[in-house]
Amino acid sequence: MKLTATVVKHTGSHYLLSHLPVWDPFPAVVRGKLRLNDTGSTNPIAVGDVVEYEGEVITSVLERRNCIVRSSTNLSRQRHVIAANIDMAWLVVTLALPETKQAFIDRFLVTCEAYKVPVTILLNKADLYKDADIAEIVEAFRSVYEGAGYRVLPSSVRSGEGIETLRAECSHGVNLFSGVSGVGKSSLIKALDPNLAPRIGAISEHFLQGRHTTTFYEMYPLAGGGTIIDTPGIRGFGLVDFSAEEISTCFPEMLAVMDGCRYKPCTHTHEPGCAVLEAIDDGRISPDRYNSYLGMLEDQRKYR
Repeated sequence: MKLTATVVKHTGSHYLLSHLPVWDPFPAVVRGKLRLNDTGSTNPIAVGDVVEYEGEVITSVLERRNCIVRSSTNLSRQRHVIAANIDMAWLVVTLALPETKQAFIDRFLVTCEAYKVPVTILLNKADLYKDADIAEIVEAFRSVYEGAGYRVLPSSVRSGEGIETLRAECSHGVNLFSGVSGVGKSSLIKALDPNLAPRIGAISEHFLQGRHTTTFYEMYPLAGGGTIIDTPGIRGFGLVDFSAEEISTCFPEMLAVMDGCRYKPCTHTHEPGCAVLEAIDDGRISPDRYNSYLGMLEDQRKYR
């Protein structure tokens, strides 16, 4: 009899499944030929995937509602699925110690737009931004991304700012936490559920006893409900499976005005009567965001 469950961890060919929203992890493997729609990925079965299984063998992967994908290496033709079937992606960024580069932020956001993943920007370590000079940078950051249509939520484990809001919003569904190393993802997760770390260790030790414990993507239950997918710190975020024409449609502020372009298709780089260029000139679109767009176009040319 075939049953369904959600992938909550994978290490090579070994997986943990659970019947969400119930947290009852159990091991499973893939044996023989598994029919997969996603054959271009380094990991065609990802955390968050809903799978069919018999006994302890995964037999098929059900269609995804959404996913977050990046190139497995810089400008690689292969793609790596970070996670699937996500209810909210929380992009954790910091403006100092360390500074999250805008190129990373914008590539992550573009991927969320392309694959229909709701995303909120968590501006973490907010207690460090009280100095007048840094406060001005924070306001500029919020102006750019809130102006583009994104929600920006300040958070701080030290001061407690934003933690109760975050805990309430993570109490249902599947929540992905992602960001570069050092932005405080682990501290945020521990603040949401102080009992989570021991539980994680117990599951990992049971499943990986005697195995190499390389860091993989993994889902964890929160005491107040909901689950979190924690991701290792990501150094870079390369786009994959995008055409040059598609990239601009994944910038909400550009998508909102591009119907007014005189020529179609329009690259929004040099064409006369380009509504995007006009919106940059009159301040409706951030020049920094536009420069990110140009950088992505350049990457696509290298990719080819």
